[in-house]
Amino acid sequence: MAATKEEIISGLAEIVNEIAGIPTEDVAEDKSFTDDLDVDSLSMVEVVVAAEERFDVKIPDDDVKGLKTVGDATNYILEHQS
Repeated sequence: MAATKEEIISGLAEIVNEIAGIPTEDVAEDKSFTDDLDVDSLSMVEVVVAAEERFDVKIPDDDVKGLKTVGDATNYILEHQS
């Protein structure tokens, strides 16, 4: 069953919390992973791998560069989940 937008944002918030220690309530659609959520490039790899597992989606390395905000990642997952 495909995840809803709210479920994806909530899941990404939990992932960012686990990896970067950012409180889940601080993770919002308009937040930048690097500027607002303190996710560096190495941590972003961990976020992507965790999101792939959680939402059953494959995110190629070339596409990761385009995922600047939580909203970008949410929309990507919505479009590509099986």
